[in-house]
Amino acid sequence: MNRAVFLDRDGTLNIEAVYLSDPAKLTIFPDAGSALRRLMDVGYLLFIVTNQSGIGRGYYTEADMQAVNTRLAAELASDGVRFEEIYFAPEAPEKPSRGRKPSPQFLFDARDKFDLDLAQSYMVGDKLLDLECGWNAGVKASILVRTGYGAEVEKNHAAKIGRAVVVDDLTSAAECIVNSGRG
Repeated sequence: MNRAVFLDRDGTLNIEAVYLSDPAKLTIFPDAGSALRRLMDVGYLLFIVTNQSGIGRGYYTEADMQAVNTRLAAELASDGVRFEEIYFAPEAPEKPSRGRKPSPQFLFDARDKFDLDLAQSYMVGDKLLDLECGWNAGVKASILVRTGYGAEVEKNHAAKIGRAVVVDDLTSAAECIVNSGRG
């Protein structure tokens, strides 16, 4: 079975931009490529799992989101990074959704399609919903990065994130995962 790292997009891989829909406004965190490459080098498959409620709210289109994802993937490809799949939930929060985090459905879909061992996989994000998604799927650990909304989540939801691993950024998350995999 394969191991995976599931990653939130906005605030985790790139600087948080509310309802990011313009690829020109995408700013990837400087060390994201090397951190992700390190995870791949030790055998993790990479996936993005993102809520994109701006589509359901009518702020931008699915094509706009895909353009951002295409640019993100292309820029990270220069570091040798490859995402197996990008899962997204376009629904607004109040609408029914099969995969909107904290639902673990996209992680289950990836498990079934890519023969993943979720108990040896990780979820990395900057929101409580990201952590809950990982816990709901039974991952080895949910990791909160302090980038994006992460520092605010750590401060305001300390009781709820008690079983999360909390790190400064994606580079620290990769270090934590690599070191955990050794033990």
